[in-house]
Amino acid sequence: MAAGVRAMMCSANEVMTLADKAARGAGAPPAQATAFGNAALSHISAGCDQSELSAALRALPSGPVMALPIKIMRLLEGADQAPLTAVIEPGAFAALELSYFYAQPYAVRGKTVEGCVHVSVDLKHPKGPPVLPRVEIGQSLYDEMQRYAARILVPETAASRLSGAGAGLTDND
Repeated sequence: MAAGVRAMMCSANEVMTLADKAARGAGAPPAQATAFGNAALSHISAGCDQSELSAALRALPSGPVMALPIKIMRLLEGADQAPLTAVIEPGAFAALELSYFYAQPYAVRGKTVEGCVHVSVDLKHPKGPPVLPRVEIGQSLYDEMQRYAARILVPETAASRLSGAGAGLTDND
């Protein structure tokens, strides 16, 4: 966390869920939003620059939130049982791309060679979910994700109530 940046402690589940909802509110489909939530937790817990997460959300409905899960899925689908290797070129979202790899349910290793990150994913060794009781998230990122997440809520208007929102007509009310 950069000096002078206000931060708050949140549970890992809260950060992952908020990032998922923020991606949904910013225009990502459910699967890409869930992948972003997992990668955001990996990114924040590794102490990476959180401004990449903000930039990724602002880039929706295109950008890394849409492209990275598909890129990694294609790599994993095309892999045999040997460790999968990939190279991450330097760029605006290189650390976020590495976070997407680390969010996968397999053993992952990253090594920097001449400015590029060489990633190895061992498909034979699944890993469990991360055990992170609390993570530190910047206040500005938290507020931004809250604003995006609020977009998926039904507006509090008479028209939405007439359509059944909040009327107790469904199990979701």
